Amino acid sequence: MANRRCLQTLTRHLSYLLSPNPSLCSLNSISPQTLTPALLNSINTLTSSPKCPQVSTKISSFHRHFSSNRPSNSDEEEEDESEDETDYDDDGDDDVEGLESNSEPGREYTPEEKEHEAAEIGYKVIGPLQKSDRVFKPYEPVYAVIQIGSHQFKVSNGDSIFVEKLKFCEVNDKLILNKVLLLGSKTQTIIGRPILPDAAVHAVVEEHALDAKVLIFKKKRRKNYRRTRGHRQELTKLRITDIQGVEKPEVAPILKTEKKDAKKVAVAA
Repeated sequence: MANRRCLQTLTRHLSYLLSPNPSLCSLNSISPQTLTPALLNSINTLTSSPKCPQVSTKISSFHRHFSSNRPSNSDEEEEDESEDETDYDDDGDDDVEGLESNSEPGREYTPEEKEHEAAEIGYKVIGPLQKSDRVFKPYEPVYAVIQIGSHQFKVSNGDSIFVEKLKFCEVNDKLILNKVLLLGSKTQTIIGRPILPDAAVHAVVEEHALDAKVLIFKKKRRKNYRRTRGHRQELTKLRITDIQGVEKPEVAPILKTEKKDAKKVAVAA
């Protein structure tokens, strides 16, 4: 009975010493130095019987790790952790590079892709405007309804329109607007189903500009939530130069009536 009580007390003290996360009170009350050789011998004699539990007496190999004085064996662990961190960082860089490569602004389009996307929007780039070109003509009584992207415009010769920014064209480029929905003049009107295949509207890119700023304000009452954002839409200014696919009536020349100046006639007489 006495041996069992002695064993219980010894195992309770050893559990405090060998616990992975001991409290500060246990550190102050019990230390490995209290285990004398005589006490260790008594532990060995008690635990030699098969009915008693196995108790480890290797106190000299026990180490407590504090932030102030870490043992030299922890250097290898630090190196392993640093290698793991570097591997993780490399993987993150690869992910960032993959995102940048898939991002839309850095993409390079082939000429076929440019032509295909421009045709879906509703235009085709011919080339830059030359000094010898005489694309601007006098007014003609013909109009057309065209579609660029998701917007429709009614235009005539000499009109200027603002559309959402066209990607694959520069200033002074000549364009052909393919999606013509309707053509009209004084003598006839042609309606497409939905597009007229033989009609075309010629235009010239004058400038790329920004629209007026639009403020977006959001608020949720009693939630301290207020957000103010601004947006300026990118625009492209087009000048319509010619409309093809409809009969154009001849414009009669305007005759200027000569006004006789009475004073000049009197002086000549």
